[in-house]
Amino acid sequence: MSTATLILTAAGSVLLLLFLVMKARLHAFVALMMVSVGAGLFSGMPLDQIAETMQKGMGGTLGFLAIVVALGAMFGKILHETGAVDQIAIRMLNAFGENRAHYAMGIAGLICALPLFFEVAVVLLISIAFAVARRTHDNLVKLVIPLFAGVAASAAFLLPGPAPMLLASQMHADFGWMILLGLCAAIPGMLIAGPLFGNLIARHVTFSSPPEDHQPDVHESKLPSFGFSISLILFPLVLVGLKTIGARFTPEGSQLYQWLEFIGHPFIAILLACLVAIYGLAGRQGMEKEKVMEICGSALQPAGIILLVIGAGGVFKQVLVDSGVGPVLGHALTGAGLPIALACFILSAAVRVIQGSATVACLTAVGLVMPVIEPLHYNGAQMAALSICIGGGSIVLSHVNDAGFWLFGRFTGATEGETLKTWTLMETILGTVGAVIGMIAFTLLS
Repeated sequence: MSTATLILTAAGSVLLLLFLVMKARLHAFVALMMVSVGAGLFSGMPLDQIAETMQKGMGGTLGFLAIVVALGAMFGKILHETGAVDQIAIRMLNAFGENRAHYAMGIAGLICALPLFFEVAVVLLISIAFAVARRTHDNLVKLVIPLFAGVAASAAFLLPGPAPMLLASQMHADFGWMILLGLCAAIPGMLIAGPLFGNLIARHVTFSSPPEDHQPDVHESKLPSFGFSISLILFPLVLVGLKTIGARFTPEGSQLYQWLEFIGHPFIAILLACLVAIYGLAGRQGMEKEKVMEICGSALQPAGIILLVIGAGGVFKQVLVDSGVGPVLGHALTGAGLPIALACFILSAAVRVIQGSATVACLTAVGLVMPVIEPLHYNGAQMAALSICIGGGSIVLSHVNDAGFWLFGRFTGATEGETLKTWTLMETILGTVGAVIGMIAFTLLS
């Protein structure tokens, strides 16, 4: 199969995916599966290999992520139901004061979104932004931009979020380095795209007063302590970090080394955090076991849909790799003289703009660059830096084909034009800042 045909197959696949999702209104899972089959056929893959490749792509993606996302969904839901998320947000606001509430909203979004899906974190925290806007009579833009920037930074760069976890596993990155570089990308990115940009754009865009039906129903006296709440959210990250740091100071193969490797694996870290949340938080608050099980069950429903779409994105990625489309495109881009870190960002950003999903953009970019990266034998730290570059590219230039675009507009009452001026610019600044930090880190680690 010629290079031109393979490149046309890749471009046609993404355009078809865009048509099926946006115009034909087909569910993303079905659309991704159809496009994967089409890409396999038009790239000249043997017919008996297409279904096998699809199975490998689904299993390879979900074999790791299903456990992490399912446990993470339960963990986040329990933290919300027990008031731990509310406690952190309220304490941040009290600590910063009303004059610097926009910084408090950004930091609260960054921390509280760690155990939550993007959409869930927004739904849970938006009421606090509305309440502060009513109390301070401030422009709502100044508060919601930092909030969304914090949540988006957490979702794009910080473990144990599904997209960063997915990137770390698919890119064979070191999880400890992923946490460190993710923080280095997320914090400056959130501050620049959130409070600083929000303060600037609030002079040009004004949202109407928040509706009264978004009043938060929070009773501070019944909430768990701030120290316990923040410790619980950070608990799985500490375990993963201990593995990376401790393993460097203990003899490989020793009993302590094996235990550090065991408890620092994301599966075990999040499982332990989930158990502490169930018995140390919900149980201590007197929540009945039936209620806890009901919370855990309800948390798995949205997680299941997310996992299916992620799995289908993995199928598409695997078809691109096995059909030869990925290697051809990856080598063409790197052959143009672009540094590999910049190529990761551009590929991810291009797929993001065309089809909207950050997760699919991550997976597709991985499929395109891994054939180029693998022969170079980069270490886990370098792969973590490249993962940050891909994560940054996957959130830039959000527009009408992104669910987050409409979520922002729905909650703030912004028009499409206002959403482009606020949400889209915020996402682009955040992704670009994070990716630039990833590129600098990759250069320093090389």
